[in-house]
Order: sequence, then C-alpha cells, then structure tokens
Amino acid sequence: MEVREVENKEQWENFLLLCQEKTFCHSWNWGDFNSLLGSKVWRFGVFNAGLLLAVFQVIGIKARRGNFLFVPHGPIFLKEHDKKKEILGNVLNFLKQLGKKEEAWFLRIAPLLLRTEENNQLFEYFGFINAPMHMHPEITWELDLTLPEDQLLKNMRKTTRYLIRQAEKEGVDVVKSARKEELESFEEIYWETAKRHSFVPFSKEYLEKEFEVFSKDNQAMMFSGKYNGDVLSSAMVIFHSQRAFYHQGASLPSKIPVSYLVQWEAIKEAKTRGCQRYNFWGIVPGAERSHNHPWKGLTLFKKGFGGEEKDYVRTKDFPLSWKYWLVFIFEQLRKRKRNL
Repeated sequence: MEVREVENKEQWENFLLLCQEKTFCHSWNWGDFNSLLGSKVWRFGVFNAGLLLAVFQVIGIKARRGNFLFVPHGPIFLKEHDKKKEILGNVLNFLKQLGKKEEAWFLRIAPLLLRTEENNQLFEYFGFINAPMHMHPEITWELDLTLPEDQLLKNMRKTTRYLIRQAEKEGVDVVKSARKEELESFEEIYWETAKRHSFVPFSKEYLEKEFEVFSKDNQAMMFSGKYNGDVLSSAMVIFHSQRAFYHQGASLPSKIPVSYLVQWEAIKEAKTRGCQRYNFWGIVPGAERSHNHPWKGLTLFKKGFGGEEKDYVRTKDFPLSWKYWLVFIFEQLRKRKRNL
C-alpha cells in the first residue's frame, strides 16, 4: 500500500459516490471552503496496486488552544473494505510524519464508521484515545428518501404531520433559493437561535464562505419560511453524494409552526434531486429522557419526521506532544461549562 496526494476533483468525488457512508465534510468543496478560511488542506488516497481503497482529507487547524491536524468524518473507506486495519495503519503513519513537519500537537480523527466493538477496537489497537469534545456529529438522524411522499408523512410523528398541515393552512411560504440575499435573512435570526439553544455560533465569514463554495456547484440551498412577509425560520441544506444534509438552521419563537414546513419542503427538494437519504445532522442520545441538555428540543423536533439513528465511532485523538494534555484539560472544562 502507498499513500499519495489526490489532485483530481473528479477522481475524488467519484470515489466518494462508491462509498457506503456519506458526508459532505469529506467533499472536495469542504476542503476548498476550509482553504478560504485560511487553513491548510491536503487530500490523500491509500492505493494498493493502483486501486484506490480509501481517501482522507486533512485540515491543519491553528487555534488558540493549540495546533493539530484534523480528519473530518474520515478516512472514507471503500464500502467497509476488509483491509481497514492495514489502511488505518498506513494513514496513521503518514499523519504522524505530516504532523511532525507541521509542528502539530496532536492528530484528531472523526471516523465515519458505525460504533461497533470491532471498529472501536480498531482505533484502540493503534493507540488512539477518545477526544474530550467532538467537532462533527457522532450521532445523526437520517431519513430514507426512497419511500414515496405519502409514506414519509405516514411515518412521521402525528404531531409533526399535523403541524406541517397547519403551517400550510396558515399561509406560510417557503422560498427556495441559492441567492446570497436569502443567506442574509438567515443570518439575521441565526445569532438569536444560537443564544436560545446554547451553542457557539459560526462566524459571518464562515457561513458566507460555506454557502458560496457549495452553491456554485448547485450543492447548497437556503429554505426560508416566511409568514406575513417575515422570515421566521431558515435552513441551509447541503446536497452531496446523493444525500441531503440539514447543516445550518435558525428560527424565531412563533406560534406558527414555520420550521416544520421548512423541513418538509427541504425533504421534498432532496427527493426531487434524487437523494436517497436526508441527514438531519446531530442529535443527542436519550433526548426523550433528558431534562437539561440544551439540544433536547431540537433533537425531538428532528426525530418527529421519522427516520433512524446512526451512531458513529467517537472522535479520536492521537497525541504527538506533551502539549496535547493542556488541550485535553481545557476542552474537558469547556464541555462541562456548556453542559454537553
């Protein structure tokens, strides 16, 4: 096996289409987006006799808490390839060399492998430890879009189905657009949403560049729910590799269930585009039993549309320097402070 850089966008994207697990966080455009934010980005493939077996995109993170190399939702294996152990060993050895060159304190990998005993042991074998915090969801909620619309409605929670119909009767208008103007409307209510749901908001630059990079390839769309001309709910959906991802959302408190219709219109658009799954992005485990998690309400909202939980291997760290443990302690304290 050998690791070498992949420089052809078409080769990269075509490989991702063949893989079982899907994520836009390993798309070519996600790398371009991070480059626009000022990060170093590398794209590598693991080859065996000329056959591409896995890819991994690496982002160089320079943060106040330390420098590290991050593999977002990767490496991506070719349909759970039977040489995962050998592939991961090659990836790790390559990353350790790159990390030393870039003076990184540690490596961080957010695997897109289901959380099975076998996959957990795979990372333990190479000496990875659980990261104090995750950077991308480890538990997601996905909806099968191969079902007809009437079956999707039938599979929803009764209350969710009723609120979609109520929004339609109240005259809620959902505008679908890739125009920057709709993103500006989203930003106006995004900051209030972050405060209400206790999450750290992305910067204005982050949101605008993400939308810019993906929309140029028709891979991003804003869904703005308007009532009496005012935007009360908005969602940014990323379309990639026959999947739709509800990546950014914002809403204002209202008695009109605008958010439910926004999601339903996004789901229908995904079906029109030929997407096979709709990924609602992150949820929290046991939300039905939790009383104090800040994302409980959002999780219950997502689950109301029907679907299934996907539970992935926890984010892993590989220390390269004693300085990593300063980061470890800092992130643990921050996690407790945010009640996550």
